[in-house]
Amino acid sequence: MEFRLSDDQLELQHAVRKFCVETLPIGGVGERTEGRGDRSSWRALADLGVFGLVVSVEKSGSGLGCLEAAVVFEQLGGHLVEGPVLWSTITAPLLTGAEDGSRVVAGLELDLQSGDPVVVEHGSQADTIVVLCHGGAFSHERADLPDPLPLNPLDPLTPVARFGRFPGGSRIGDGETAEHLRLLGRVLSAAQLLGIAGQSLEVARDYALTREQFNVPIGSFQALKHLMADMFVRVELARSATYAAASVVDNPRVGDPDRAVRIAKLLSGEAALANSRAAVQILGGMGFTWAMPPHFFLKRSWVLESSFGTTEDHARALGAGLEHLVA
Repeated sequence: MEFRLSDDQLELQHAVRKFCVETLPIGGVGERTEGRGDRSSWRALADLGVFGLVVSVEKSGSGLGCLEAAVVFEQLGGHLVEGPVLWSTITAPLLTGAEDGSRVVAGLELDLQSGDPVVVEHGSQADTIVVLCHGGAFSHERADLPDPLPLNPLDPLTPVARFGRFPGGSRIGDGETAEHLRLLGRVLSAAQLLGIAGQSLEVARDYALTREQFNVPIGSFQALKHLMADMFVRVELARSATYAAASVVDNPRVGDPDRAVRIAKLLSGEAALANSRAAVQILGGMGFTWAMPPHFFLKRSWVLESSFGTTEDHARALGAGLEHLVA
């Protein structure tokens, strides 16, 4: 069966890509090191409708769905958008102000019984921090929490803060709601990783077509052709899995949503990590300099790969499912 995006979905993809190219040019990513940007850029994302992608389905049962959200987040991921966009989007149906951008929402998965300190991405910049645990989803107003300890982030575009033990917070959803948020978080983080994998290929290809050695573009060298061919295959596999997973989330009758999103997160995580490493290699000494995108791709891939379950976590879960089928 051949799957294709509809004309409306392609138009949405084009519009978001145009917005990202104009407002978040990947060539200038080295200048965007503040982690979240100002409220005006956040408001621009709200005006574009990013934070309401899930709300339309949750409230009305029609309109845009998870597949459209995945198409958008692929573009946002590839352009390394700053801020807790994913958490603000998936919690918008539950928290007033998230959809219009007036409330910035960060979040994490946590066992509330644990007394260990926790690290929260964008914790200092968020208005609300949502915690997902087995008992449900809980919100914490940032103003009610003690000042966190800022830490040096792995990704310079993803600031982190260390908090002590979280209090109980306000319950905004039960265990089923928390699991649904995890499902959305996995498929949208997979879409972001897919975007990084695709953009890594684009940057490497463009560089290989313009950089010359021995009076010819380095892209004509067979070794680099093999590297970029492998990058292309990873992108297509990850895209197929991610779009399929988003479609299953929209219509659970056609498959197992949990299994589908785990496959998507696994393949997209592997693609983003491998492609960003390959981009660094293809750009050579330029690849890891502050002004060039590949090392930013790699760092963001490490961050996203650990969100909503690592590739190893999902591989184990999928393997356990296969053992059950065999038994």
